[in-house]
Amino acid sequence: MIDRYSRKELKNIWSDNNKYSLWLKIEIAAAEAMEKNKIIPKGVSKKVKSKAKINTKRIFEIEKKVKHDVIAFLTSITERVGKEAKYLHKGMTSSDVLDTCFNLQLKQSGEILIKDLNLLLTSLKKQAVKYKFTACIGRSHGIHAEPITFGLKMLSFYQEFLRNKKRLLNAINEISTCAISGAVGTFANVDPKVEKYVAKKLKLKVEPISTQVIPRDRHAQFFSTLGIIASSVERLATEIRHLQRTEILEVEEFFGKKQKGSSAMPHKKNPILSENLTGLSRLIRSTVLPAMENISLWHERDISHSAVERNIGPDSTTALDFALIRLNDIIKNLNIYPKNMQKNLMLTKGLFFSQRVLLELTTCGFTREQAYSIVQKNAMQSWKNNTSFFENLSKDSKISKKIPVNKLKKLFNLSYHSKKINIIFNRALKK
Repeated sequence: MIDRYSRKELKNIWSDNNKYSLWLKIEIAAAEAMEKNKIIPKGVSKKVKSKAKINTKRIFEIEKKVKHDVIAFLTSITERVGKEAKYLHKGMTSSDVLDTCFNLQLKQSGEILIKDLNLLLTSLKKQAVKYKFTACIGRSHGIHAEPITFGLKMLSFYQEFLRNKKRLLNAINEISTCAISGAVGTFANVDPKVEKYVAKKLKLKVEPISTQVIPRDRHAQFFSTLGIIASSVERLATEIRHLQRTEILEVEEFFGKKQKGSSAMPHKKNPILSENLTGLSRLIRSTVLPAMENISLWHERDISHSAVERNIGPDSTTALDFALIRLNDIIKNLNIYPKNMQKNLMLTKGLFFSQRVLLELTTCGFTREQAYSIVQKNAMQSWKNNTSFFENLSKDSKISKKIPVNKLKKLFNLSYHSKKINIIFNRALKK
């Protein structure tokens, strides 16, 4: 991922230095286990710890010649450690190191993403509670439907990201496995006790059965989860973009004093951050399909997945980290305009009370079809002439015969639509 959309914490996880440091950590842990089980002489791991240093430049130099990254790494370590290094990697295969390391990097990335989600959840909850009873119009198909509250909107997103947090925790758990099983996964040349020791040392679980690689369905679940979270990011970003439109302007991204909105039009204040998140979400989701396709490797292993993962691992996690932090900043600093919400609520002159009138008529002797026809006729008249829905209804003799004006007026009470808000909040926020 390019620097523009990267934060230091995630960049460090996917740096060459961190990767090779994890490789060394895995090799040392395996050596400790082998010493413990009298497979290699004592003192090897201690010597490697004290002498080994990561030199990325040297590793790349060797790799250019040998065309194999793990061999290049081991050769560079041998140059520093000496003869004891010959006991490193005993009975192991490259995938033991590569896959265990990749899972560790995904786990490390996932743990940062959990922190990001916690920040966003806090901001969403704060806005939900603050605007719990701030009425605004709900829309379906982009058209005014019935009133909700802005707090309820925010609570909906809060719950969605709470589910995303649960999904990500499950995905991290699924990916947190270690395989030190040797060629084709049979443990022919390495004791399963080594794998158990390394897994415990690295705070991973033993992979129950590997081929020569850790099964890629685990990774597909992880990247699919990132894709789902990205879609949630886009849903919230899209909502903000819609609500910031000039003719609506119920919310607005924070706009700094020295900020410029357009190179040509000085009046512009554009929802650029939310638009950016829409683009990043598309990018993150694009990693899901290749992750799915990586499941189908030839026999016990091939490396068709390798180039894919070297790209989508850092790119998807880094982009999502950036997106979640940006989204949190948007929500935390969002300009919210209750007066505009009230103005938009009244645009249709009470049309959103149509369902309540419909239901009342069905209790007064009309069939649902008859009641619908009467209400729709008056509603369409209000749409066409931009007139008061209540006044149109009160002049309709079919209605006035059944519902007195005073009773009809009571049907146009806005608080009717928020009477269950506390129930929804209590249900959504219960621990």
